[in-house]
Amino acid sequence: MRAAAWRLRKRLGRRGTFLLIIGVGKVCWGAGFILTPQPNPQGVSLLTDIAPLHCWAWLWVLAGLVTGGSAFVRVGRDGLGFVAALIPPALWATAYLVAAVSGEFSRGLWVALWYLTSHVGAIMWASTVPEYSVPPAPRSRKGRAG
Repeated sequence: MRAAAWRLRKRLGRRGTFLLIIGVGKVCWGAGFILTPQPNPQGVSLLTDIAPLHCWAWLWVLAGLVTGGSAFVRVGRDGLGFVAALIPPALWATAYLVAAVSGEFSRGLWVALWYLTSHVGAIMWASTVPEYSVPPAPRSRKGRAG
């Protein structure tokens, strides 16, 4: 079991591990809305006016599958996974922001900021992280005996 975990970690690398974790999370989030429907969720009427909530839940699931699947492709070809990971939280952040500005959901601003920082921001940051990076060699201090 330990060897299999090591091989998987080596195969995925840092970016792939992030994509797999985020992908599984998105599938779980979407499945939660599909398996336990929310009759009247607050703050997402911008989305539910376009399609029922279960359709948006399937978007989370689909994005999660693409994100998780992108964990197994080569570095440099995983961009689709990061784009797929961004779509659902960006849409939901927009819906909550519109709900806050319109007065429909006063807490919407804080929920939108949560999506933008903990989801969108983290995904955008992770997409810039190189797979392997070596820190620069320490510089020797002149005049110090070591």
